[in-house]
Amino acid sequence: MSHNTSHAAANWSPTYFLASVGSGGLSVTFFMYLLFWVPHPGKSVPTFENIAAAWGTGYLPQQIAIAVAMLGIAAFGLINLRSLFWNFGQLAKFKKTPSYAKLRSTNAESSLLAAPLAVAMSVNAAFIMGLVFVPGLWNVIELLFPLAMATFVIIGLISLRMIGHFLGRVLSEGGIFDVTAHNSFAQLLPAFALAMTGVGLSAPAAMSTVPAVVGISLVLSTLFGVMSAIYALLAAVTAFNSMLHYGTAKEAGPTLMIIVPLLTILGILAMRQTHGLHVVFDVHNDAASTMMMITRLLSVQILFGLLGLVVLRRQGYAAAFLRGNGKSAGSYALVCPGVALSVMGQFWINKGLVAAGMIVKFGTVYWALSAVAIAFQVAMVLLVLFLNKKHFSASAPSAAIAAE
Repeated sequence: MSHNTSHAAANWSPTYFLASVGSGGLSVTFFMYLLFWVPHPGKSVPTFENIAAAWGTGYLPQQIAIAVAMLGIAAFGLINLRSLFWNFGQLAKFKKTPSYAKLRSTNAESSLLAAPLAVAMSVNAAFIMGLVFVPGLWNVIELLFPLAMATFVIIGLISLRMIGHFLGRVLSEGGIFDVTAHNSFAQLLPAFALAMTGVGLSAPAAMSTVPAVVGISLVLSTLFGVMSAIYALLAAVTAFNSMLHYGTAKEAGPTLMIIVPLLTILGILAMRQTHGLHVVFDVHNDAASTMMMITRLLSVQILFGLLGLVVLRRQGYAAAFLRGNGKSAGSYALVCPGVALSVMGQFWINKGLVAAGMIVKFGTVYWALSAVAIAFQVAMVLLVLFLNKKHFSASAPSAAIAAE
């Protein structure tokens, strides 16, 4: 990504922050192996010590799964951070150009929210890397929670300030917001950023045993989760109306599936809150209720996933921007839905079906369903590697100009 002659460098836009988000999400999919397949008694998540113990006493298949998981977390965690820093370097250059001022005066100003979204994703991914690779981290975990929440609050305030600038501009003066260019779900990106902040703030609720920390986590994560849900609802309804009038913008077609990762994040936020309410505040929620909640969210995700695929197919998106010579930064928006379905699938199987007693853990049905979640993960790994090569490989100056 250091090649300045790549297509991404020559045609950079804030949407390229999604390259970082996608890689961070993939590191989470590998963490699912450890979360559900490595015993971690007395802890809500596995740590380095749990993983080492499982490696020493586990059978070969479990050892292979652990090795793959740790390799995947490390590799995509590093790709996530590398992409994040590269994008901020490009953003600094972009702010010095006339294109930046133009962006701030159009609907596309909301795409700048991809930056805090990527930062929040990276903080979540870094926390996972810490749990997996840092010995003894759990011994000081309570000391880290206030710092983590403060970090996410800062990210959230930056997001709200950016959203405030955008909404203040378009709502205070008439005729500024271009309804004809609102024909996609691109305007849901701010909701995505708020949700990522919220899920980060909900982590202490699932892991801390200090009532004050859990309580603050519950309040702050609820604040950002609710704001995300309301923003997403309003943006989706108005965007759908515009799409019915003008059709879906071809390059923004993948945004139709942004509902999928949004619901996975809000679903995890809700499950973390439920855990904290149960452990610290003695609020009980049965396994069947959790299973039904995840099933409902998964149903909505499948609906919007199918809707997105139908539109992308009718528009010939793959032929234009994947198989063909066309290159669109928006292609990285295809990664998040697949990642989200893989993660939500793992939660549905383990926290839903297994916990409710519908299927036996590590049984035939369990592995058949898990194979579907893993298939989404593998597909997204291949897609990220393909897109990175397509967008970030060095090209001759003439080729870069032709692409423009």
